[in-house]
Amino acid sequence: MTSIRKRSWVAPDGSEKTGWQVDYVDQAGNRRRKQFTRKKEADAWLTTAAYQVTQGTHTPDSQTITIAKAADLWIKRGQREKLEASTLAAYDQHVRLHIVPMCGDRKLSQITRPMAEGWRDQLMDKLSRPMAMRVLRSLAAIVNEAMGRGYVAQNVVAGVKVRRAKREKPKVIIPTKAELKAILEAAKASTEPMAHPLALIAIFAGLRASELRGLPWRCIDLKAGTVTVEQRADLKNIIGPPKSEAGYRTIPLPDSAITALKAWKLACPASDDGLVFPSIAHKVMSHQYMNGKVMAAVQIAANCHHMVTRDDGKPMLDKHEQPVMVPRYTLHDFRHAAASLWIEQRVNPKRVQKWMGHGSIQVTFDTYGHLFDQADQDSAVAAAIERELIG
Repeated sequence: MTSIRKRSWVAPDGSEKTGWQVDYVDQAGNRRRKQFTRKKEADAWLTTAAYQVTQGTHTPDSQTITIAKAADLWIKRGQREKLEASTLAAYDQHVRLHIVPMCGDRKLSQITRPMAEGWRDQLMDKLSRPMAMRVLRSLAAIVNEAMGRGYVAQNVVAGVKVRRAKREKPKVIIPTKAELKAILEAAKASTEPMAHPLALIAIFAGLRASELRGLPWRCIDLKAGTVTVEQRADLKNIIGPPKSEAGYRTIPLPDSAITALKAWKLACPASDDGLVFPSIAHKVMSHQYMNGKVMAAVQIAANCHHMVTRDDGKPMLDKHEQPVMVPRYTLHDFRHAAASLWIEQRVNPKRVQKWMGHGSIQVTFDTYGHLFDQADQDSAVAAAIERELIG
């Protein structure tokens, strides 16, 4: 039985107050009450609540928590599960800078689909589309965590999406073959002995930067000519398992890489973790040093760089009065280069997925689908020319 009745009372300051009280029975058979200032609000709420009770998705306000509290529970679960430090830092940023200021004081039971759609619009207005998507996914994950704990019966945020505009689909940056050749030649001539084997593995095996930094010698099979990924180093230089189950993989290496690795193994400093590319201190090399020092120097030597300019368009100079140069590519761009080389050689998409360590073939096609299309077109062109000349 449900009812709405007007009630009056005297406030502590002696003033008379009136309100509208909703009496209803929830799906568990418990009697509940909720009070509103206006009857119109009470009517609207009861209509929604009555439907939720019939669907088994109603949660009384007294049995729920705020989004801020739910976010805290979500972050703590990630800490217990020992998620990557960079992942936890990103989640914490989403919560502190965007979610809590926007809706942290709102109780989970009070969230409606229109409300969640409005939050999506707010995020889109002040953030880039990719960041808005990430924050919205975090909000949905927060509500999902609370739902699993019984603080809310449904997750209305899960159905709210940020549509990716096709024209905004990010394109991967891939070094040209001429640039890759120049980089390998510069790496071979570098005074940094690890530069050449590092460039070879980055370009031919497509390992992530974290996987290169955490790569141990036991995972290099010099006889079979393969590199196996079974661990990585996070942003805090802590060795751990790969990014996902798909991260465990074995990738073939060309003879040039094996030859360079054999020579480097004789000169490589020993480290506690038996790393292929240890730091000067014989520990895990930082991402900044590997990407911004070793590979940056190689690219600058190979003329794969940009000159930094000031606001007035003039070159920015360093302390030696020389123009400041920055590398054109990151370690991740060499990962794309590896995929493009495999695809050009007609490697099966599933094998490309495996070697790249992608969790699904969809990720591979979303990232490199245009390259597969180009490879198919090139093959068709060759076949057409053959038909014309040979028959």
